[in-house]
Amino acid sequence: MSCLNCRAGAFARSLAPWLLVVLWAVSTSFARAWGVQGHQAVAAVAWQDLKPAARQEVARLLALEPGQTLVSVATWADEQRGPATAPWHYLNFPRGQCQFDAARDCPEGQCVVGAIERQRTILASKATDDERLRALKYLVHFVADIHQPLHAGYQDDRGGNTIQLRFLMRGSNLHALWDTGLLQQLALDDAALLAALQGQPLSPVLLGSTTTAIDMAEESCRIVAQPGFYPQGDPSPAYVLRMTPVLLQRLALAGQRLAALLNQALP
Repeated sequence: MSCLNCRAGAFARSLAPWLLVVLWAVSTSFARAWGVQGHQAVAAVAWQDLKPAARQEVARLLALEPGQTLVSVATWADEQRGPATAPWHYLNFPRGQCQFDAARDCPEGQCVVGAIERQRTILASKATDDERLRALKYLVHFVADIHQPLHAGYQDDRGGNTIQLRFLMRGSNLHALWDTGLLQQLALDDAALLAALQGQPLSPVLLGSTTTAIDMAEESCRIVAQPGFYPQGDPSPAYVLRMTPVLLQRLALAGQRLAALLNQALP
């Protein structure tokens, strides 16, 4: 099976066996954006991009729970999720509308945009270290969540959860395909995935220092709105080949934007 250092030609030749992994990966529905490996990869990218002062403060806060790292806490928000915090992981737009309206899309701040803004404010404040550590753990997770396109998708299909896909007599859905299937079909170990994300060409426009949580959500929604994002039936090899680079760019962007946010909140 192929791994990270495959060239484009090897990637194309290996698409068929990778697709078999997709069939297995999406056979079970996952509710966690990116899965464990994706979330940890975003945190690893962010850690590498932290400025010395921010890295020192992040390390100091994490030391309140000995042995923890930015990578190890990346899935904490999923592990702690309950009815009160579940809406903090996503945002649903009306079909065909990717312009954020707080009253309509995030009432009382109960969505991923509101959650990111609240936790960033706490982290940058003079709150207690315990409160700021909790905010840090939420931010690491939610910034990754908002970059999964279907975590800012359409309300009428619940972010792709109602779009059923069948493989090898098993059912899954489009949301699960983007959460884990497209990533697992690459069969990369953690170091290889990190290297792949660090090698992603990202434009200065995308990495602008003024990018907000609203911008991130609208950007994800526009990806969902693009022609061809919804596969016609089961995902074809061509769909996997076209969407895998999109997935890698979203993960890389999430890591670099998370670092930028932490560098700003922890000067």
